[in-house]
Amino acid sequence: MGFFDVFFKKKNSSNTAKERLKFVLVSDRANCSPETMEMIKNDIIEVISKYMEIDVAGLDIQITQTESEGGNGIVPAIYANIPIKELKAGR
Repeated sequence: MGFFDVFFKKKNSSNTAKERLKFVLVSDRANCSPETMEMIKNDIIEVISKYMEIDVAGLDIQITQTESEGGNGIVPAIYANIPIKELKAGR
């Protein structure tokens, strides 16, 4: 492994395929297109990045279905696991 391999890791094709399949399944479950899911993910990253440095590689955002608190049935919910590297000063 070379020095720059640590900084520029390439994902192997099986990991890329798993991520794409996961993305398609989540978007299907939420009844929205993969493009919309990607836009939501990018917007969340943009907003949170204003206040803190995050680990984008470790980011995991999912739209799932959950029971509503009001007992109105099943509703979509966004779950996000966003590793924070550090808070930005002055915010």
